[in-house]
Amino acid sequence: MAATHLDANRARALGQELVAIHHWLRTELTRIRADVSAYAAGSDLRPTQLRAHCTAFCAALTRHHTGEDAAGFPALAGQFPELTPVLAELRADHQLVADILRRLTELLDSIGPDNSATVRRELDGLAAILESHFQWEERKLVQAFDELEMGARTGEELLGAEVRRGRVRSSRD
Repeated sequence: MAATHLDANRARALGQELVAIHHWLRTELTRIRADVSAYAAGSDLRPTQLRAHCTAFCAALTRHHTGEDAAGFPALAGQFPELTPVLAELRADHQLVADILRRLTELLDSIGPDNSATVRRELDGLAAILESHFQWEERKLVQAFDELEMGARTGEELLGAEVRRGRVRSSRD
């Protein structure tokens, strides 16, 4: 009985872990957008700082979506087959986001005063898509993650990351 109780507590925490990861990603994207705006306005931020921050964010977001696609969503589909259409749409969103991240990375390779407005527009579009995606994913999947029979899988395996001391991290960090 104790093991079942522990598994249930881990699963309940998994839904909140998803929300916490999304919160961290939103916060980091807001910081990057502010940094690009400050850079465009003539702050002393250097392009290398912007690229480093954005590269770290893009890697964390990619790990999160890859973890969901590879482990989290298949686990949910196995236990909750009625979620299969929702999971397919979320995977399509992940591909859309990956395409934006590729464009953004290309733009950041040559960021300067002449293209910082383009970078900002790309970031604004990413923020809008992610906000919609995160809200829908949380509305549709938090309860399912709370009820998921995790077995030996970890939150990091299922979500591609976990929150440690207020930061999103993965085993690759």
